[in-house]
Amino acid sequence: MDAVAPALETIDTIPILIAPHAMLKTRARPVQSVDQDTVRALLPRMFATMYRAPGIGLAGPQVGQLLRVIAIDLMPDNHPNPMSLINPEIVAQSEELATREEGCLSLPGMYAEVTRPARVKVRYLDQTGARREIQADGLLAACLQHEIDHLDGILFVDHLSPLKRNMIMRKLAKEQRQKVGGR
Repeated sequence: MDAVAPALETIDTIPILIAPHAMLKTRARPVQSVDQDTVRALLPRMFATMYRAPGIGLAGPQVGQLLRVIAIDLMPDNHPNPMSLINPEIVAQSEELATREEGCLSLPGMYAEVTRPARVKVRYLDQTGARREIQADGLLAACLQHEIDHLDGILFVDHLSPLKRNMIMRKLAKEQRQKVGGR
């Protein structure tokens, strides 16, 4: 797994974009070699932001960066196990499906049951530029698919019926208006 700066509390966080921000519906571009310095500086800030939110995954577009970069940490047994995935792509998925409740830092407080392939194989680059593959099931499989969706401009609510999606988006908009009005 990746080395993350040991003192994340000293790292500046990045504002998380809230739906329906247009950038969340925009496809991120692949990271190129020219982006290495940007990504090297971005990943620790993404982890700091994700941990403070708190969340288990964060994609570049959620913090205003249209780069194919995701940060994930499921914190197994409450121990950090951070994963940085650059240019991740799903290369295989099971026909078997699994349904689990999903939420999203860009849709705070909103949750819904989402059905996805139960298992996936993801190919990606790590922070050193080495090509890696990971096979995942359970929560990790759902998290990988959720974050890769973000890179393609897809939110978890896009997997729901139009009625459920509209209900969640209206509720989120109302809560965001109340939050702004309450300040």
